[in-house]
Amino acid sequence: MWLNATAFPFLLTGFPGMEKAHHWISIALLVVYIFILLGNGTLLFLIRDNHNLQEPMYYFLAMLAATDLGVTLNTMPTVLGVLWLNHREIGHGACFTQAYFIHTLSIVESGVLLAMAYDRFIAIHSPLRYTSILTNKQVMKIGLGVLTRAGLSIMPIIIRLHWFPYCGSRVLSHAFCLHQDIIKLVCADITFNRLYPVVVVFAMVLLDFLIIISSYILILKTVMGITSGEERAKALNTCVSHICCILVFYVTVVGLTFIHRFEKHAPHVVHITMSYIYFLFPPFMNPVIYSIKTKQIQSGILRLLAPSHSRT
Repeated sequence: MWLNATAFPFLLTGFPGMEKAHHWISIALLVVYIFILLGNGTLLFLIRDNHNLQEPMYYFLAMLAATDLGVTLNTMPTVLGVLWLNHREIGHGACFTQAYFIHTLSIVESGVLLAMAYDRFIAIHSPLRYTSILTNKQVMKIGLGVLTRAGLSIMPIIIRLHWFPYCGSRVLSHAFCLHQDIIKLVCADITFNRLYPVVVVFAMVLLDFLIIISSYILILKTVMGITSGEERAKALNTCVSHICCILVFYVTVVGLTFIHRFEKHAPHVVHITMSYIYFLFPPFMNPVIYSIKTKQIQSGILRLLAPSHSRT
């Protein structure tokens, strides 16, 4: 027996077997969400408000912060609704829309990290031509390209979800909608929806990572050619924040992929927890990394916290 795609809502799931702790878990997640909103919101405000931060490197950082905010704002309502209010029902259209933005923004984040690697390569390899190569118009084109690539690549599998028949169970495994979770409820041929995401991951996320690695090999070669040790250290130091963000993102991607691959051997709560880490850890850590490692960001934060100090 199959259900009409619009007749019955899906049911979201929190932490099975830990329902009594949902309120405490929701409070912990709410604190993390608030830090994510404050951290990334502060970065966006500083980059918009501070003329010293209005250059390509920080424009790409603003794209990263906006992407992280998008992921958080897209998942937060349903997660807190399930854990705090036990509001589990979600309509098919809302679920498919949420899944679309979740997966799209993951591809966007990978693309932005690639753009930031390109920015660091140009800054170190051709510092005198940096501003002429990465003009504001060029940065906008790169940003638009990253968004378009992600949006169009995810659209085919999400559109197909509207036409599938859904069998029996309406229960999803998470407190938010994921494509790989939804297709488990489909009673039809899902070969395309199973294979296409694998192609997207290999063609985009993995390719992005390989290009980033190649960029840093070229950056390292350029830096090693600098005669002054102080200048070498200064050049490499401008890459530290970006390298940390790359590690945070791709380590969580690999971790989530590993859990998916061996999900039958891992407790379900581990699978769910890793999904939350994937969506929360990079947005939480990225502002922290740039606040610690970037003097301009530190100065901007100090001016926000002590505005009177900046006038003295």
